[in-house]
Amino acid sequence: MRGPLEGVRVLDFTWALAGPFGTMQLADLGAEVVKVEYPETHEKERGFGPYHEGISTFFFSANRGKKGICIDLKSPAGKALVKRLVREADVVTENFRPGTMERLGLGYGVLAQENRRLVYAALSGFGQTGPYSKMAAVDAVAQAMGGTMALNGEADGPPTRIGVSIGDMTGGLYLAIGILAALRARDVSGEGQFVDVALMEAQMALCENAIVRRSAFGENPTRQGSRHALLAPFGPFPTKDGWVVIANVKEWELFCALIDRDDMAFDERFTVNRARLENIEALEEGLVEALAAKTTEEWFEIIEPANVCAIGKVNTIADLFDDPHVAARNMLIDVPMPYGLPGALKLPNSPLHLSKTPAQVGRSMPAHGGNTDEVLGAWLGMSEGEIGALRESGAVK
Repeated sequence: MRGPLEGVRVLDFTWALAGPFGTMQLADLGAEVVKVEYPETHEKERGFGPYHEGISTFFFSANRGKKGICIDLKSPAGKALVKRLVREADVVTENFRPGTMERLGLGYGVLAQENRRLVYAALSGFGQTGPYSKMAAVDAVAQAMGGTMALNGEADGPPTRIGVSIGDMTGGLYLAIGILAALRARDVSGEGQFVDVALMEAQMALCENAIVRRSAFGENPTRQGSRHALLAPFGPFPTKDGWVVIANVKEWELFCALIDRDDMAFDERFTVNRARLENIEALEEGLVEALAAKTTEEWFEIIEPANVCAIGKVNTIADLFDDPHVAARNMLIDVPMPYGLPGALKLPNSPLHLSKTPAQVGRSMPAHGGNTDEVLGAWLGMSEGEIGALRESGAVK
């Protein structure tokens, strides 16, 4: 098997980042993901820059491993073609604003009549129901409305967007999880179902500890930078040449000895975790002074083997390209350029390591309509003449 989802066919109407990131997980796991795009779209409109050899690196990084087909969803012939493809599909995915597919005559109610085993997964900003359901959402809006932005940033600073598009990408991951769960349920019942995933709710799921503290203690948790509400020290500290994270100290006296600060080991302000939390400013001032004496690598070699706390280097993205552990786990892979262009670009490999059916990145991003003939021939048994007639009518590209 190429992967655990080999044989699963996904008709993918998603666009931008959230949906494509979710369906890319399915492609990595062996599903045949066919990305449906509009025929009139131009290559430069397929994704944001920056561009490499005329290719959107944004689009490249979220659509690897997929096939591409172009269908005019507004034409009667295009709609009829989608319905035929749905009969052969296991999954349909889309991340339009709720009601868009219904207006096209291709909503779940219609497509489920074509295939009762169909899993139809819809990702939107706020879900298919509720007072916000018709609102548009992008990554920053999802982080803001779902609570994560209020928890991110310095205590005396403004709410801060998390540096990666976690609003989009967490929604995409939950989309993939929902699809896998629905496919498993279909194994038992023989019937598909509708999967409704909202970006806002995916962010709320990440706020689980903050939400339970509100429920249990009436708190309204807010920003505290890299500090932890319950543990000290916790977070990044500057070294001679970079940054190192210190967290979960379990042997305070030994830790202080390792950083050459025996004076802090027996200071009543720091001897137990509760005291350290109450005197956090003085604690961090002492640690900043101590850790600035050596390089990040030197501290890592001194502290990590002693097993007195959790320690981590704060890697830049450039550092990841040279990290021996990243290399040993094969977590950066070369993905070839599309359209026969020379060379390759590096992308993160799938973090899912399955011993018998490993995830694999089998192809680059799809060319715009590059697999139309292949998909229509394999899924529907259409001849060259039939496909040519559809192309002549403008229904496909």
